[in-house]
Formats: sequence, structure tokens, C-alpha cells
Amino acid sequence: MHSSAISCIGIMAECKKSTSYPSPASEMTSLTRALSHSRLSQLDQSDVFKSQTSFYRSNVAQPGRRRRLSSSNSVESLDVSPCAEARVLVINTGGTIGMMYHNNVLSPEPNAFVKALRKLPILHDEQYALQTRMYDYYSTSGPQENTLVLPMPTHLADELSKRLCKQNKRIVYTVLEYSPLLDSCNMTTDDWATIGKDIEKHYEKYDGFVILHGTDTMAYTASALSFMCEHLGKPVILTGSQVPIYEMRNDGRDNLLGALLIAGQFVIPEVCLYFHNKLYRGNRVTKVDSGSFNAFNSPNLAPLANAEVDIKINWDTVWRANTTSRFRVSTQMNRNVGLLRLFPGITAMTVKSFLQAPMEGIVLETYGSGNAPDNRADLLEEFRNATERGVIMVNCTQCLRGSVTTSYATGKALSDAGLVAGCDMTPEAALCKLSYVLARTDLNKEAKIKMLSQNLRGEMIADLQGAKLTLSDSRFIQVIAKSLSISCKEELEAVRDALTPTLACAASKVGDVEALDAIKEMGSNLSLGDYDGRTPLHIASCEGHLKVVQYLLSQGATVYAKDRYGDTPLRNAVRFRHKEVVKLLRKTGAHFSRDELEDAGSELCSLAASADIEGLEMWHLAGGDLDTPGYDGQTPMEVAKAVGNEVVIDFLHQVSQYHAQSDESNEPLFKDIAENGEYIEFSACPKES
Repeated sequence: MHSSAISCIGIMAECKKSTSYPSPASEMTSLTRALSHSRLSQLDQSDVFKSQTSFYRSNVAQPGRRRRLSSSNSVESLDVSPCAEARVLVINTGGTIGMMYHNNVLSPEPNAFVKALRKLPILHDEQYALQTRMYDYYSTSGPQENTLVLPMPTHLADELSKRLCKQNKRIVYTVLEYSPLLDSCNMTTDDWATIGKDIEKHYEKYDGFVILHGTDTMAYTASALSFMCEHLGKPVILTGSQVPIYEMRNDGRDNLLGALLIAGQFVIPEVCLYFHNKLYRGNRVTKVDSGSFNAFNSPNLAPLANAEVDIKINWDTVWRANTTSRFRVSTQMNRNVGLLRLFPGITAMTVKSFLQAPMEGIVLETYGSGNAPDNRADLLEEFRNATERGVIMVNCTQCLRGSVTTSYATGKALSDAGLVAGCDMTPEAALCKLSYVLARTDLNKEAKIKMLSQNLRGEMIADLQGAKLTLSDSRFIQVIAKSLSISCKEELEAVRDALTPTLACAASKVGDVEALDAIKEMGSNLSLGDYDGRTPLHIASCEGHLKVVQYLLSQGATVYAKDRYGDTPLRNAVRFRHKEVVKLLRKTGAHFSRDELEDAGSELCSLAASADIEGLEMWHLAGGDLDTPGYDGQTPMEVAKAVGNEVVIDFLHQVSQYHAQSDESNEPLFKDIAENGEYIEFSACPKES
């Protein structure tokens, strides 16, 4: 980090030594004022101290049931804290990465991929797996032989490994292999639906997903999944290779390793494509080279991440759902769509034949910035007739880079004929978006056309009219930059990234939405964590500031972020008994992580023994299973009966009765889903007299 940024952190650390704090109202005012002042001399000295607060944990994370090793590989050490584990599901659909030669041609080889991975020390640490009893621990989620774990750096001097694994996480991954394995040329929309449903089925069990796929149609699958996966909050990364992983010289090992590291260590809520050390937005890529390891490119959008000496994430580019809706997969795709590429001399009969029923939508690949011959009345007539029949047409450029405009008369002619401008979408993205939108039976034609013109998943250029301020426009940053003699963009960004996560957490602590909005205008990512990995959403959930939680979720804050203790915002809201926050987080799709559930049974039994109905209700609202046994094998119900807590027995009995009639054993009961989605209020809960 730049020395100037470090100096700022030192100043803030001194501010945190203050032990007297003002009322929340005055904190809100002072922090907002601090972010808007243009000169340091205008800042009241007390404001500086009041605005900075530090956050400490009031409890210590409980040790897991499974023996964990430190980051020093197979040597247990008391000096190094045990590393956390991130879980990734690898869906092996086929492709070159797992092919072998048969009769001098490459074809998919079933049941061989995992065996090969076990023999590669860079992709599996067998010693760690055996010493930690990993196979037994994860056997409930699939065959033991399909679960592997990435190694950690063996020596602390291994700087490259440390940088790649700087979050001190073990990546445990399970391989789900399809049968039959497919060459990507054989992929259909049904296969896309299968992949989407598998992601949905295992969504709560894993921190991220890696899809092994052939390169020929990988851009199509990445684009399709980006639209099918609605309200996505976890990384889904497609990768593959140009040479099989079994060959001595191949690109498969690096591509798989990079995809696993990013999927396990970073919460990037997008469908992405990782290839040749670059992470791209899935609906922005196209295959540009059939004989190079650098096979893919994203012509109109810079990579989301570059895996160099460090893995650098361009957080400003990451697309976020900005919604409080739960993740779901829409598998309905309209197959009556197609691609039509214009060429000089194309006949009207060719166009007419292509636009005949059952065709419902086409992507027209035009010249330059979306142009077509305006002196061909016969062609324009066919386009006009098709749109009047209800066929929806999207205008995309044949050029690798650039956007569709109406700057030329030849471009305006297509707009007048009823074509929808595809902006800078790739043909693959435009086709998949058209298929997705046309399958929406709840929309009329006008609504579908409007939806096609909107930026749904970052597949097209955003409207720049509402773009946020540049970093240099922030008066707060100007003041800091001036005091530290900073002028270049890189130094400004270093200061911003050092300061704003802690400032955002301070604003969340006191419920100051205006200050959060000011921080956002600096270009800061409100999902970034402070020195403890705690995000503003963690803090707001602890404090029970519902409006702040709503604001952060509307700005794309992730509910899946974990702090250094492995806690999510949902766990914080449950711990501090904020019911409305728990409900909102659950509605958004938040769930307990596997680590958080390890000792859930013991805590639930403790709550049952002490007749803590409120605590049990919090766990129930958060999706916890109230039948989870504690360390001694007893369930909360058995504990309640042993101590004679009739109120707890009553409560647990009602929960059990509901779950006996419900398909979702860990979902709380609703009064009426069609109304407001309100949770049931159990009669066993004590009433105020």
C-alpha cells in the first residue's frame, strides 16, 4: 500500500483512541459534515475524533468440530491461526480440459478427471485431507473421492503463494461430473438449464461455483447463465482449456487453479469466464483465437480481475444485483431465435425465408455502427413486415469493438423499421438475452422490447447520464490529497481504498445513510471490509439499523461476506436479536455458512435449557434447523424436556408440526406468502401482560 495511505491509517488509529462518544444524532451530523468539508481548517477538531469509531468483537469464534491445520501445510502450529475453508462446487460438463486421445482424435473421458487431479500437488493436498479427516467430514455432500483441497504455501518465504492465498483460506472443492460428458459443440439450451438447476440446488452449500466447459460455445453458455441466474450473489466462473489437462504442456491447470482461487476467496456476484490469467464478465466475452492460450477477449469491457503477481479485482467494474430478492434460476429460454449476418448482395428472399414462422426473434449483425443499406427498399420492407408480425429484432454490429448508434442514415433506417439497438452487446449475449426475454410469458411485446433495451446484467454499456462523480471530484478526498501532497490517480485510489471501508463502517454504526451515500459518491465499494473483514452490512446488522441495511442491499452489498471470524451479516443479526433485519436478509437470500452451523446445535441446546424463546425464534427465522443435536447428541427438544421448560417444548413442537407438513425443512412458516411474506408468530412466545 502507498505510504500516504498508511499515514492516513495511522491518523485514523490515533483518532480511535478516544474513549468518549457523542450521541448517535451528533455522530451522524459530524461524519456527514466531515465527508463534505472542502478544507481541513473548516473541520472542528472534535468532529474528527467523534467520527472515527472502532469495532471489536464481544465474543470469540468457537472452534470447529473438525481438526484444522495451520497455513503451514501439514505441520500444526500454535503460532499460526488455523485457516478458514471456502467451499467451491466444480461442475464438469466436459470440454477439452478433460479429453483424451482415442483413434487420434480428442473425445471426453469419463471418470478420469478427479483421478488426474489427485496426482497434481498444485491442485490437491492429500496429506492435509487425511490429517484433518476431510473426506469423512464432507462425505455427506457427495462421494468422498470427488472432494479435494488446494494446498497452502509451504514456506512463508513463498511470496507468490502468499499473495495468491493472502486471505489464508483453504479452498475445498467437490467435483460434480456430468454423464455423459459433452463436447461444447453439442450443448443445447437444455444443458444450460441443467447447469443452472445444479447451481440452484447446491447454492447454499458452497461459496462459489466453477463450471468446466469446452471453449467453442463457452461464451454462449456464460451469456445464457448470466440471464438465467437471477439475483445472483455468489461467483459462478466458467473455465476450460485449449489443451487437455493430462498433457505435459497445457493451460488447464492454471485456468482451473485461478478459477478456484477467485471463486473461493472473493465474493464477485456475477457469471464470469476465467481464461489465461484474466477474469471476464461472462456476457461480455467472445472467442477470438482457436489456437492460442489467450483464446477469449472482452472487446468492450476491461477484465474484472487480473491474476498476475497479485490477484487484482477491479471492484468498480463488478456488477451487483441491487435487489432484496432471493436467488433463483429461470430455465425458460425461447429457442425460436437466430443470428442473421448481413453481407453485400444479400437477397430479400433470403431475409424473408429466415424471418418466417416459427421465428420469434433475431439478432441482425450489421455493418459498422449498426448500419444496413438504406437504398434496398426490399430488405427494409421485409424487416418492417417481420416486426409488424411480432418478430423482435436486435441490431448488433459485426465489429469486434464498438457500439450501435443512429449517427448515419443507414443506421436510422433500421431503427425506423422497428429494430432494437443492441448497443455494444456481443452477438452471443444479444442472442441469449433475446431468448431469455422472449420466454417471459408475463410480458407483452412492448415490455419485452423495453427489457431488451435495458442493461440487465452488465451486458451492455451503462447510461452515463447518471454516472457517479470521479474520485477527484470528492471534496473529502481533495482535502486528504492536499495534506499528503498526492496528485496522481493511483495514489488517490490507494487513499480512498484505505479510508472508505472504515468510514463506511463508522457510518453504518450510527445509522448515517447520508454519510454512506457520500462515501459511495467517492467511488467506494460499500461491500469492501475493514481491517477485520467486516463490511458496513455486518455493522448495520449488529446494530439493527434496518434502513441502513435496506440502503446497503439496494447498493449491491453482499449478504455472503464473511469477516475474519467467519461470521456473515445474518449471524450478526441473529446474535444481537434484530428480527426485522433477519427477515430482510433472509428475503434477500442470506443463509448460514457451513462453519456457522458447526456448533449451532450446542448453542440451540443452551437456548432451550435457559428457556430463551427469543433466541430460538431468531435461529428459526434465519433458517436454522431447531432439531440440530448438540455436542452430546441431544436435541434442543430433549434438553427442554429434561429441564421441564414447557414453553420451549410448546414452541419447538409447533415448529416441528409445521416442518412435518412442509417440503422446506429449514424455512420459517409464513402467514400468507401472497400478502407480505410475514413470518408466523408462535403462540408459545411469551406475551406481555
